[in-house]
Amino acid sequence: MPMFTSSRADGLTIGELAKRTGVNIETIRYYERIDLLPPPPRTPSGRRSYAESHVQVLAFIRRGRELGFPIADIRTLLRLAEPDDTSCAEVESIARAHLDSVRSKIADLMRLERLLSETVSQCGGDGAPSCPVLDVLNASDR
Repeated sequence: MPMFTSSRADGLTIGELAKRTGVNIETIRYYERIDLLPPPPRTPSGRRSYAESHVQVLAFIRRGRELGFPIADIRTLLRLAEPDDTSCAEVESIARAHLDSVRSKIADLMRLERLLSETVSQCGGDGAPSCPVLDVLNASDR
């Protein structure tokens, strides 16, 4: 699937592309500025004219972002999605590293949840002179 070709001069406007993909207009422009989404040809009046290939690339980017992949990884994955550059081993390596990162974040969130749960359970919500939640927030690690 050639991802970056456009032969239609009467393609989609940026608004139509945004509606088709669920990506807002400013994000589309941002992806173009950072060369993640190839710039579309322009009409004689200067409007962007997006092809179906732009829809496919933008959908790929959106799915990658929904899965939490950083932009740098999505850039690499887009390159690897090209027929001549496909490397399943490299894709797996990127996905595995991202999975490790997600698991680490989950572990951090679970520790945070335990701490908050313990702190909140100590809080009587009454007019006590000391509040466990505020005590934790005021605690010094020094």
